[in-house]
Amino acid sequence: MMSVGFVFTTVPQGLNSGREGLDAVLATSAYSEELQLFFIGDGVWQLLKGQQGAAVLGREYSAAFKMLPLYDLEDVFVCRESMAERGLTLDDLLIEAELLSPQDLTARLHRCQKILSY
Repeated sequence: MMSVGFVFTTVPQGLNSGREGLDAVLATSAYSEELQLFFIGDGVWQLLKGQQGAAVLGREYSAAFKMLPLYDLEDVFVCRESMAERGLTLDDLLIEAELLSPQDLTARLHRCQKILSY
């Protein structure tokens, strides 16, 4: 089975890429069991608790990340340095994720046969 890595690098509001990425993850989960999600740079904001998309006239979709375990998607990795640069901790995130160094993230990404970036 093909392993697919989904890389989130953008903020959740103002762009559609985060929502499109989440939709792609959920759709792809029907066809593949080897999915890994990576949140790097501003992508860590995708998982922040308490988002209010309506306040900026955006669609609120962040709560849908809580559905990942229902799809057996448990390989969620967040860049430790990106979190530190933004003053965030794992307690600030909507879902459970594993903090990895940039080097460990790169190593995991290299194991993926396909990589999609959002």
